[in-house]
Amino acid sequence: MHTVAIALGSNLGDRFRNIELALRLLEIPQQLLSSDGQEESDERGEVKAEEDSPLELTATVSVVNTSFLYETAPMYVTDQPSFINCACLVETNLPPTTMLRLLKKIEMIVGRVPSIRFGPRAVDLDLVLYDQQVLDTRELVIPHPRLVEREFVLRPLNDMIPDYIHPIHHKSLRSLLKKTLTYWTYPNTSHSSAPTHTGNSHGKLNVHHHPKHKSTYLMSTLNATPDSFSDGLTHNTLPTALSYARESVSAGAAIIDIGGYSTRPGAAFVGVQEEIDRVVPVVQAIRLAAAEESEKLRHVLISVDTFRWEVAEAAVRAGANCINDVYAFTGPEYFLERVAREYATPCVLMHSRGEAGQNKGYKAMYGYAGLRGAVVEGVRVELGQKVNAVVRGRGGVRRWLVVADPGVGFSKTVEGNLEVLRDAKGVCSGDKKYRNPLAGYPFLIGTSRKSYIGGVLAQGPGGRETVPTERVWATAAGVACAVQQGALVVRVHDTREMADVVRMADALWG
Repeated sequence: MHTVAIALGSNLGDRFRNIELALRLLEIPQQLLSSDGQEESDERGEVKAEEDSPLELTATVSVVNTSFLYETAPMYVTDQPSFINCACLVETNLPPTTMLRLLKKIEMIVGRVPSIRFGPRAVDLDLVLYDQQVLDTRELVIPHPRLVEREFVLRPLNDMIPDYIHPIHHKSLRSLLKKTLTYWTYPNTSHSSAPTHTGNSHGKLNVHHHPKHKSTYLMSTLNATPDSFSDGLTHNTLPTALSYARESVSAGAAIIDIGGYSTRPGAAFVGVQEEIDRVVPVVQAIRLAAAEESEKLRHVLISVDTFRWEVAEAAVRAGANCINDVYAFTGPEYFLERVAREYATPCVLMHSRGEAGQNKGYKAMYGYAGLRGAVVEGVRVELGQKVNAVVRGRGGVRRWLVVADPGVGFSKTVEGNLEVLRDAKGVCSGDKKYRNPLAGYPFLIGTSRKSYIGGVLAQGPGGRETVPTERVWATAAGVACAVQQGALVVRVHDTREMADVVRMADALWG
C-alpha cells in the first residue's frame, strides 16, 4: 500500500459539501474507475468499451487522516470567491497515474467544468505527494511543482505530517511552511471551519495561528433529566424544555445542548431507550417550533450531550447538529465515531478519566511540565490520544469537525480545575516545549455552576457553602476567563446573564 497526500479546494457552490462529497467518492475507486467511460476502436473501426483492468477491479483507497479546513483568499487569479482548502492522506494500491485518473473523475462528478487556469471551481484535487517518489511525466509531476510556494497547501499538510521530508528540497514540511510565511505576502485570512451535518456553515472555528474570532459562542445547557446536579426536574417536560430553548435563543444562545443522562457522580442509571425518549422529542419540538417562529430559533444549532451512539444517531436524524461526549468517543467499538463520520457531524470531545469525581492525580505522570502545568499537560496528552484515535485511521472523523473540551469539573481537584481554566489557551496551543497533539483545535469551556466553584467559595475566612444556583456570579468570572483564553464556545446554564459577560469579555479581548 502507498501513502498519498491530496490537496482539496473549492470556491463554488456549497464548498463544504463539495469537499465532503469528494472525500467520500475517493473511497469507492472500483465503482468510479470501472465506469470511467474509456473507449477504444476494434479492427472494424467500431467503438467498444475498454474492459476493466485487474487493478481497477481490486482498487482500494482509504482516507486515513485529514487536516483542518482553511478559508483562503484566491491566489494567482484574485477576482473570484474565497476558497475552502484542506488536505487528506490516503492509503491506496493505485499507481500515481491511475490515482490521477480517479481524481479527475471525482472532479467531474462533483461539478468541475473547464475554466481559466487557477480560476474558480466546484472542487480541485491535486496529488501532491506519493510516498517518497519523485515523478515527472507529461501528465503528472510529483511532488507537486508549486507545493513549496502555497501556504494553502503546506499548512494543511503540516497539520498531518509536519516532519515529512520533501524528496527534492530535503526539508520538512514544517520548515517549508515557515519559509513560505517568511518570504511570501500571501494574505493570512484562513481559519478552520466546521459545517453541520447538512453541509451548512454556522460559524468560524479559529486555528491557533490565525487572528482570534470576534465573538464567543454561547451553548445553553438543557437538561431533560430529573437528577441533573444543577437543574434537575426544571426542563424535563416538553413545554418547559421548549420555553427554555426560546428564552435561551432570545438571550443570545447559538447552541442548545440537550442531555438526557446526568453525568454527576452517583446519578441513577438510565437505559438507552429512556435516554432517547428524553432527548429526541425535545430536538423534534425545537425543530417543529423553529419552522413557525423567529429567525433566531430557526437557525439555532442543537447539540446532543450523550456517550451512547444510539442516542446520538437518533438525535442527529431528528435534527441535532452536534455530538457532545464527555468520554471522547471511547465507548464500545467506537460506534459514536461511525455516527459522526456517516453524518459528517461536528463533535465535542471532552477530557475525563471515567466518573467525574475520581482519578484526580496528575503530578506523578506529568510533573515534568512544572508545578503548575501538570494538569494541563495531562489533558493535552490524554485527550490528545483520544482525539488522534478519532481523527486518524480508516473511518476517522474529519479533523475540522472536532472541538476539544478540557473537562473543567471532571477528574480534577479544585486547584486542578483552576489551572486548566487559567491556562485554557495552552491546552490547544502549538507553542509549548512539548509537542501538543491538540494544537490547532478550537476548544469549549464548561465551567457553569460546577462543584469546584463551590469549593473555591467555601475556602478561607468568610467562605460559605453554596448550591449550584448560587454560583452565578462566580461562574461569570470563570466565563470571562474562558473568553480571555480564547474559547470558541462557553457552555452555560444562566444564558441571559452569561451573554452579558461574554459580550463584555469579547469587547475586551475579542
